[in-house]
Amino acid sequence: MSEPVLTFLKFCLLAILYLFLARVVWVVARELRGTPVHAPIAPEPAPVPARGRARKQWRLVLVAPPAEAGAAFPVEDEITMGRGGGCTIPLAFDTFVSQVHARAFDRDGTLWIEDLGSRNGTFVNGEQVHEPTPVGKGSRVQVGETVLEVDR
Repeated sequence: MSEPVLTFLKFCLLAILYLFLARVVWVVARELRGTPVHAPIAPEPAPVPARGRARKQWRLVLVAPPAEAGAAFPVEDEITMGRGGGCTIPLAFDTFVSQVHARAFDRDGTLWIEDLGSRNGTFVNGEQVHEPTPVGKGSRVQVGETVLEVDR
């Protein structure tokens, strides 16, 4: 091959390498940023009645992957799920989950699921959620490759 062709190919390879590195930096920066500023705001909590019968607490039970199945996480007010160390439900085993992927919160006895700007999305019964979504007993919540079932 001629000298100009080899020089051109070297510059093309160098350009591809820089594009790849820029993409890696962009993805890492996006993951580290966490919750986007434009995230939907959850409904305000209602005052808890002083009297009345006690209601059962919501739980999220791991269904998949099978190696982690059976672990249950109570939802007192609000919990987060993700790979990050500060999450209530740590999903370090799932590489498709963001650092802080989604949250679940109880408002007026209803359990809500909210995606927190994750890259791979959050799904309730197979449907992707884009805003806080109410769920009921038996609903399936998927974050990454992890599936949790709502229980009460």
